[in-house]
Amino acid sequence: MADLACDIEVPRFFICPISLEIMKDPVTLSTGITYDRDSIEKWLFSQKNDVCPVTRQVVVDIELTPNHTLRRLIQSWCTLNPSFGIERLPTPRLPISKTEIVKLLKDSKSPQLQMKCLKKLRTIVMESEQNKRLMESVGAADYLAWILINVDNKITSFSPDEEVSGDDGLDSTGTDEVLSILYHLQLSSTSLKSLFGSTGDFVETLTNVMERAASYESRAYAVMLLKAMLEVAEPMQLTLLTPRFFMALVQILVDEISRKAIKSTLKLLINVCTWGRNKIKAAEAGAVPVLIDTLIDCTEKRVSEMVIMVLDQLCKCAEGRAELLKHGGGLAVVSKKISRVSLVASEKAVSILHSVAKFSGNRSVLHEMLQLGVVRKLCLAMQVDCGRKTKESASEILKMHSRVWKNSLCIPYNLIVSYPS
Repeated sequence: MADLACDIEVPRFFICPISLEIMKDPVTLSTGITYDRDSIEKWLFSQKNDVCPVTRQVVVDIELTPNHTLRRLIQSWCTLNPSFGIERLPTPRLPISKTEIVKLLKDSKSPQLQMKCLKKLRTIVMESEQNKRLMESVGAADYLAWILINVDNKITSFSPDEEVSGDDGLDSTGTDEVLSILYHLQLSSTSLKSLFGSTGDFVETLTNVMERAASYESRAYAVMLLKAMLEVAEPMQLTLLTPRFFMALVQILVDEISRKAIKSTLKLLINVCTWGRNKIKAAEAGAVPVLIDTLIDCTEKRVSEMVIMVLDQLCKCAEGRAELLKHGGGLAVVSKKISRVSLVASEKAVSILHSVAKFSGNRSVLHEMLQLGVVRKLCLAMQVDCGRKTKESASEILKMHSRVWKNSLCIPYNLIVSYPS
């Protein structure tokens, strides 16, 4: 339509205010202005604008109303002007409506209709950004969370020897569907906070999924949802996380269920371990040896960086440092990563060594740092370009125990000159 003949005048109200082309699927915004569907959806959802392009009014209701009358006028006009190279526009497929989504959500609470409705909802949410926002606006997250919590409560109320009837709850496929929909909705921070709730029931439910779901897919979706939720949670809510929550996260790392799940778990730990006693809970859950093993085997720089960031948090408590020193490869692999991953990783690796040297630096530990080449690596860090803060921390560690290390034969002569006086 962009190459229309110059000698035909297109009615002004056929033109989309955004694309300046004839509208194929005219829809009217809540502000009363009509746009072509593709253009306004891109404006609102892909480009994340929340105002009407013409009126600049804030768009409160994101549902786009098809302008059938205008569409028929445009189609008729196109049919009457084929001699100018104008093709008749096909009738667009009707989009899903709020009413249809609400009906599917309500029906999904019925055991007999549940799987059929969930599969349909998953298809809808994967179709477009508008569908995601429509589903969020009618409270889809609360419906789906209710289903998952309800099923989880039924399962936990049975003894280990009892079986849950298929009519009483979701099977593993159904759990996959619910969690997949919730994850792909890409909920706003307001909806994520609502999911967290005042009681933390949904966090408990997702912890149960991480612990015992037979499907790796469900466990992955659970940890990715938790990451998004806890990024917007209040600090007080983060301090209420249970030791079992951290044990479930550690098991995700042990099982290596997917790269996305591992990264989400690490990001989650980086976020929550700064609050309250969470770093102690994580250390007591066995996170440190698992993180060290991950770091030893890891070839991906971003994952290595995140592992070192978590270890830095955990080594700020006595429990974390004790676990690091107990592991045969802890000190060695942390020092090895200095200058090999990123500036951030180098800074955090030296920070770990600083915590160990300052708070756990007994004679045995200092000798081990010397024998493993940790001190030599700190001397090298003073010479290479690894950031001002990293060099300052390395210098402070070397000065801290200069009487033990300075005259050691384990430090090559060429590095002695870099030893801070």
